[in-house]
Amino acid sequence: MSQHLPTARPAPEKVLTDIVDYVLDFKIESELALDTARNCLIDTLGCGLEALEYPACTKLLGPIVPGTVVPNGAKVPGTQFQLDPIQAAFNIGAMIRWLDFNDTWLAAEWGHPSDNLGGILATADWLSRSRLANGEAPLLMRAVLEAMIKAHEIQGCIALENSFNKVGLDHVVLVKVASTAVVGQMIGLSREEMINAVSLAWVDGQSLRTYRHAPNTGSRKSWAAGDATARGVRLALIAKTGEMGYPSVLSAPVWGFYDVLFKGQPFKFQRPYGTYVMENVLFKISFPAEFHSQTAVEAAMTLHDLLKKQGKSANDIARITIRTHEACIRIIDKKGPLANPADRDHCIQYMVAVPLLFGRLTAADYEDDIASDARIDALREKITCVEDPNFTRDYHDPGKRSIANALTIELKDGSRLDEVVVEYPIGHKRRRADGIPLLEEKFRINLARRFPAKQQAQIAQASLDQKTLEAMPVNRYVDLYVI
Repeated sequence: MSQHLPTARPAPEKVLTDIVDYVLDFKIESELALDTARNCLIDTLGCGLEALEYPACTKLLGPIVPGTVVPNGAKVPGTQFQLDPIQAAFNIGAMIRWLDFNDTWLAAEWGHPSDNLGGILATADWLSRSRLANGEAPLLMRAVLEAMIKAHEIQGCIALENSFNKVGLDHVVLVKVASTAVVGQMIGLSREEMINAVSLAWVDGQSLRTYRHAPNTGSRKSWAAGDATARGVRLALIAKTGEMGYPSVLSAPVWGFYDVLFKGQPFKFQRPYGTYVMENVLFKISFPAEFHSQTAVEAAMTLHDLLKKQGKSANDIARITIRTHEACIRIIDKKGPLANPADRDHCIQYMVAVPLLFGRLTAADYEDDIASDARIDALREKITCVEDPNFTRDYHDPGKRSIANALTIELKDGSRLDEVVVEYPIGHKRRRADGIPLLEEKFRINLARRFPAKQQAQIAQASLDQKTLEAMPVNRYVDLYVI
C-alpha cells in the first residue's frame, strides 16, 4: 500500500520560531554576559593568531581564486586578506578552531560556541565597510558582542539535552544553525526570511563525526566549524533573496530531520533562550587540549612537579589510573597508534603523558617531532581510564557542570602517590577570578606572535576596556589586526 503524507503546508514549527524570535526580540542586559563576550572575543581571536604559525592551517586561508580582493570585503585578522563574507567567515573560523584552544560548552552535546565568531565578525566587518562606502554609519562592536551572546545561547541551549554525537553527527550542525540565525538578523532579514534561513540550515546534509574518531581522525575537525559558520552566512544571504523555507523541516514524517537523522526523537529543551551559555561558558586558558581532558592535564602538571621534588620522573612510573566521567571515556580514551596531531589532541593518555614527561603541554607538542619520542607511547600504555559515576552525574548537573578528573600514580618501587583530583578547570566560571588575568596574558602572548609592539598596545587598549570596545566601529577594530 502506498503511504499518503499530508500535503498542506504547516505553520513553522516552534523550534524555528523560538530561535528567530529570540534573535529578533531578546534584549541583552546582562553585564556579566557582555563582559564575558568581550573576554571570549579576545581569546578567540588570539587563538586564531597562534594558528597562523602552522602551515597546515594557513594553506587553507585566502580567497578561493588566488589574488582576489573584494572591495569593501571583510578583512581576516592577522593577514592581508580582504574577502567576501562567506570566505572570510571560513578563514576566521578555521583559524580560531585550528588548535582546539577556544572556548567550550559541555552538555549532552559538546562544542565550541565561539566558532560562530567567524560568520559574525566577517559579516559585521563587511556590512560596516559597505555602509561607510554608501555614506552610512558602520556597526559597532557592541553588535558583535550581542550576536556572540545569542549564537552561544542557541548552540548551547540546544546542546543541553540533545546529543548529536550519539547519532554520529558532529556538533558543528549547531554552529551552522546559530550562525545562520544571528547573521540573518545582522543583514536585516524579516522574521519570515529568518525562519526560512534557519530551516535551510537544518535541511542541509550534516557533517559526520568520523573525522574526530579513530580510525579516521583527521584535520577536518580543525576546519569543520569554519565551514559551518561560513555556510551559515551563505544560507542567510540566500534567504535574503526571497528563497523559500521548509516550515516542518524537523518534524515532517519520513523526510524530516528527526526521522532521517535523529532516530525519530524530537529535540528536548531545558531552559528558554537568554544569556545563560555565555555567562557559564568554559575557557581553555592553560592547555590547547580537548576540554574533557583539561583537569587531567592540570593534575598531571601537579604530579610532574611532585615527582620532581621527590627526585623521581616519569621513568619511575609503573601505572596510572585516571578516574573520569563517561563523556571523556567515549571521546578521548584511546589506545594504539595515533596518526596525526588531530588524533593526539583527542587522546587523554597522550595529553597526560606529555606533561608528566616534560612539565608542559603546548600546541607544538602534538606535532610529529615531539610525538616521535618513544617515551610518550610507552607511558600511554601504562594509563587506564575508569568511569566514576559521581563525576558523570556532576558533569550533567546544571548547578555544578564539573569536568572532573583524578590521577593516581603507582611507582615501580611499589609506592603510590596521593591521588590528585581537579573538578573544575581554570577556565570554569567557578574559577573566573583566577582565570581572567591568565586569559588576558594568553591574549597578549598571542598578539606578540604576530604584531610589533606598538600595534600590540593599540589592540590591547581597544580590547581590554569594555566601554571602549563596545563603542568602536567594527571596521576600525578589525583594521587594528591587519598586518
